Amino acid sequence: MWLFRSLPALVVASGLFASAAFAHPHIFVDTALTLRISAKGELLGIEVTWVFDDLYSLVVLEERALDPDFDGELTTEELASMQEFTQEWIGDTAGDLFVTQDTTTLPLGAPTETVTEVSQGRITTRHLRPLTAPVAADGLVIQAYDPTYYTAYLVGSRVTLPEMDACSVTVTEPNFDLAYTLVEETLYAMSSAEAEENFPKIGQSFADTIRISCALGS
Repeated sequence: MWLFRSLPALVVASGLFASAAFAHPHIFVDTALTLRISAKGELLGIEVTWVFDDLYSLVVLEERALDPDFDGELTTEELASMQEFTQEWIGDTAGDLFVTQDTTTLPLGAPTETVTEVSQGRITTRHLRPLTAPVAADGLVIQAYDPTYYTAYLVGSRVTLPEMDACSVTVTEPNFDLAYTLVEETLYAMSSAEAEENFPKIGQSFADTIRISCALGS
């Protein structure tokens, strides 16, 4: 997953490390994607908005000793602390955002334009993932997922295009029956210790699939 790798004490205390619990995400993120497409029909980058679930937001705020009055809002100084936190990328990570052309995964640049907000107790972060080189948007496939499925990114219809008639997107929901069959075939065959040490990469099976179509010049 992206930056919140340490397991919150609240989750550990709840006993979620039973083997069956590995099949379910522990963090839920309402995800919005704004596609930056040039007049030439090239994808330049993707603005990503994450709104974290209430429970995880509460855990993060408590761990960082923020929002002591529990009003769900942060002061300017507290937001500055969160801004630093959301820029703590972990090692070699794809940022849980994947853009593919045919079967090739395209490289994305480091996040820029990062913004953090807290409203009604939920943490919202925004950042831009530029492509390292612009590429024709037509036919590209975008998915947001944590390969280990520790975090679930829920996209649905929250995909925004620039105001141009030439491009459109289709969003296909995952086939959950097939996804959970994959879990049964891979995850449940492992012990809890094995799963914790080398968790199978099942996250993509649970991801929404966004396909871009452009008809520039037609």
